[in-house]
Amino acid sequence: MKWCPGSAALALSVMSVAALSACTAGLAGPAQYYGGTGLHDATVAEASGTWEGAEDTRLTLRPDGTAALRLLDGQDFDFDDAWRVTGSGTWKLTDDPDGQEIRLSLTTLTAAGTRVTTPAPTASPDAPSTYTWRFHVDRDAHEKLVLFFFYGDPDAGHTYLMTRAAAR
Repeated sequence: MKWCPGSAALALSVMSVAALSACTAGLAGPAQYYGGTGLHDATVAEASGTWEGAEDTRLTLRPDGTAALRLLDGQDFDFDDAWRVTGSGTWKLTDDPDGQEIRLSLTTLTAAGTRVTTPAPTASPDAPSTYTWRFHVDRDAHEKLVLFFFYGDPDAGHTYLMTRAAAR
């Protein structure tokens, strides 16, 4: 086989385009490959209650499948739009082979705001009037339930964590 000087450059170009295509198609990054926590023992009774997150986020999951949420941000790339919603909706604990999730749906928007960000979002669309989140269900080091979803660029793998609210 005879070596052609341009073949190495061609091979490198093809590999670069393939890698770039995979990234832009949303196939790369920790959140894209995340299958789940593998947790299968959480119950509706255990998930029910009030949860807190960063910047005064609050989520109440009632045993009857209804929910109240305050200042909840969007997940994945929607987080970058910086909207925060308050309202009510429904929730359901699901169990897939990769682990349990809480599927939370905002059905009634009562208020919307904007999170202060640096740098400011390039476009700040209106908050949605309905929205659905997928919270992964896991346990912390003390075996307490925690809820989380990924936010922002999937390549970064940032998690939005909700923990059980302290009794008042």
